[in-house]
Amino acid sequence: MSRARAAIALPVLAALLLAAMIVATGFGAETIPLHDVLDVLHRRATGLAPANLGVDTIVWQLRVPRTLLAAIVGAGLAVSGAGMQTLVRNPLADPYLLGVSSGAGVGAAAVITTGSFAAAGLWALSAGALAGALAAAAAVFLIAVAQGGLTPLRLVLTGTVLGSAFSALSSYIVFRSGDPAAAKSVLFWLLGSLAGADWTRILLPATVVAACALALFLSANWLDVLNLGTDTAASVGVPVRQLRIALFILLAVLVGVLVAVSGGIGFVGLVVPHAARLIVGPRHRILLPASALCGALFLVVADTATRVLVRPTEIPVGVLTGLIGAPAFLLLMGRRTYRFGTA
Repeated sequence: MSRARAAIALPVLAALLLAAMIVATGFGAETIPLHDVLDVLHRRATGLAPANLGVDTIVWQLRVPRTLLAAIVGAGLAVSGAGMQTLVRNPLADPYLLGVSSGAGVGAAAVITTGSFAAAGLWALSAGALAGALAAAAAVFLIAVAQGGLTPLRLVLTGTVLGSAFSALSSYIVFRSGDPAAAKSVLFWLLGSLAGADWTRILLPATVVAACALALFLSANWLDVLNLGTDTAASVGVPVRQLRIALFILLAVLVGVLVAVSGGIGFVGLVVPHAARLIVGPRHRILLPASALCGALFLVVADTATRVLVRPTEIPVGVLTGLIGAPAFLLLMGRRTYRFGTA
């Protein structure tokens, strides 16, 4: 049944994503007609000179990179959410469970308020956020291991507690700065935004998302068994401890990079994997690509909406994903036929 659904769902989702990405490049502070967008893309693909330099700059230099980054981040968050829910065997788990987002917030707050990582130039904020994210993940890992190992319950508790502590620390850093502009910048970043996207910021997240998604896909059979429980996985020869450590490191790096380039965009990694399970079932070999396509589609549409709802300004994309994600999650969970891991 899962394969039959996937044979239909995956091509449909891919087509919808491609269409959404093309249409999204036409929307912003100024709407560009679809035929002009298609003309720019055609000329860029064939090497022809632009017909209108202004339109070409808006579409190719500003909106195409932003749309691509939205798709990459959405896919990465959804895939990491599916992996996290399997790692801790908890349907309420999201990519930020390990305290990565809160740790990144500390790094971002330090950069904005103190000018740390100034040597990194335009990458200073991303560098600070990535350093904070990886430091938070390392703290969760070391504490969980020291207290008995990477069990699902211990990871959930350690990540939640340290995440709260890091959130308090970032708030304290902002409070001590006494700069209202800095506080606003930190808040905007914490809520998530893709406004700073350009071609130089695409390669790193695209490479990390592709590599991590491929690693998860290749271990799909082990993830299926791990989702059934530790004893079941161990009884069929799955190296549970090593798999959990590898999953932890992979997800920490993946989420750290995504948060560093886009801030804390909530609900994508929580809601989308559940929606994908309803569409294609719980088997990871099908669930992971479906989650990636659904996550990319969701964030592309959400980011487009942030640019048009309050034009000419925009709202942080995390605000919109939260407003959409909360009722969507409740609606999904209200389905009597839904069971986590056995959709």
